[in-house]
Amino acid sequence: MNVVYLIGIVLAIVFTIFGIIVGISINPGQTPMFEFSFTPSSLWNFFDLSSILIVVGGTLAVVIACYPKLARSFPKHIKIMLRAKAFNPAEYVEQLVELAQIARKNGLLALEEKANDQADPFFKQAIMLIVDANDPDRVRSILENDIEQTSARHQEVVAMYERGSNAAPAFGMIGTLIGLINMLKSLDSADMESLGPNMSVALVTTFYGSILAHVIFNPIAANLTARDEEEILCRQIIVEGIMAIQSGENPKFLRERLMTFMNQQQREGSGEGERQTKEKKGRKKGKA
Repeated sequence: MNVVYLIGIVLAIVFTIFGIIVGISINPGQTPMFEFSFTPSSLWNFFDLSSILIVVGGTLAVVIACYPKLARSFPKHIKIMLRAKAFNPAEYVEQLVELAQIARKNGLLALEEKANDQADPFFKQAIMLIVDANDPDRVRSILENDIEQTSARHQEVVAMYERGSNAAPAFGMIGTLIGLINMLKSLDSADMESLGPNMSVALVTTFYGSILAHVIFNPIAANLTARDEEEILCRQIIVEGIMAIQSGENPKFLRERLMTFMNQQQREGSGEGERQTKEKKGRKKGKA
């Protein structure tokens, strides 16, 4: 699970609530210098059903109107975002090196069995394309086109949440205008009792719009973008690895070449994973 995202959201909510209910006054040269006051009842000042309907309802309506098909997949997007890192470049490098070793010993046809064991449909497709002895240029063209189309679909989903992030403050401003208009209308009739509630709606809607945009929609868009980058990186590694296997490249050189796609931290993790794999194989041989 994406624990960092959950921690960030929880901290944002906690600090906001803390700022609402806790008052801190500084008295230089006095004892105590800091005075704290706790007023939990202040939270009720930030609850207004009309404001919630204007901001949340209006924002969701705009998102659904702009992206009617994608909006139905909201639970799926949340599941993807909360999922732990699903694409590990180091694992793909190790699998490709193993495939290169098999291909050099037994030929490309020997990779068909490995292809059937693959859970990643893109990886399986890439292996089968070279097993079927397709032209290298054609193989690369098919795989790169698949990557481009996948990224385009991902970016459309990200754009939906960015649209929501832009719409939320706009509806907050709409709520502010509604509150101000009602407040000014009440001044003509000298109805001072409605002045406070109308002004509250005017300000609270702006607050809701900012929270919805920067605590809900923006983090979702950012996390989905990160997931897209992880998947595209792994697919680029697969393409380069598959093309190298088809051309008969040495597995050792292949590993070094594919490692250039990863940053230093990922490379170190890959080295550790390779070392653990060798140790496991050594223990199995010893038991045998």
